[in-house]
Amino acid sequence: MTTGDVTAVTVHRLGPLDQVPVGEGRAYVVNGVQVAVFRLRGGGVRAVSAVCPHAGGPIADGQIDEAVVVCPLHQHAYDLVTGCSPTGQPPLRTYPVHVDDEGCLVLVTDGTS
Repeated sequence: MTTGDVTAVTVHRLGPLDQVPVGEGRAYVVNGVQVAVFRLRGGGVRAVSAVCPHAGGPIADGQIDEAVVVCPLHQHAYDLVTGCSPTGQPPLRTYPVHVDDEGCLVLVTDGTS
């Protein structure tokens, strides 16, 4: 019998959802890594790495819609679900995030974050 690789996950309570205005993002430091959390106008939340791989821009300050965030420095776009860039840049890392029953943002990381 063989066992598969098991990756440990860590749950992080980031704070109240109300700290992130609708249609905007906020940066959080999680395990020493900057993560941008966005509150979409449709009610969802998304989380991606907070530093643009192109030139280190602050992704949390970017313009968003329901699908993409645009880096404020050079207007490179990134898909909020996949992290992929239709403008040809390296992808952003994405993170599972949700709002718990108490209205708190909850982010999940694995051993690689």
